[in-house]
Amino acid sequence: MALVAALAVGIGGSVGALARYAIGNAIEQRGLDTFAVNVLGSFALGVVLAVGLGDTARLAFGVGFCGAFTTFSSFAVESVRLAEDENVEVAAVYAAGTLVAALLAVALGSEIGATVA
Repeated sequence: MALVAALAVGIGGSVGALARYAIGNAIEQRGLDTFAVNVLGSFALGVVLAVGLGDTARLAFGVGFCGAFTTFSSFAVESVRLAEDENVEVAAVYAAGTLVAALLAVALGSEIGATVA
């Protein structure tokens, strides 16, 4: 089972990383791409956890795809760059806005996932 689990995470992670890269190329505004993937990924993880997938599918989609698709480190870097380049207020709004939007997205995804399950 450990090999199947590792493969599920690896395959899901590969797809998530490619999706993250595609979104980054499609949205060329600095910070907006990171905001978008973190909110979308939070929503997707909320759905995945609420739907009640089996262990392997949950590992592939939750840990693999969502883990590679979302990016906390990029969020942190974008927040610091905004503070350095523009001002601390813009960085604070970006950071707080991302957090609030991601939390709301998880809640919405969980609600939608629960109605599907």
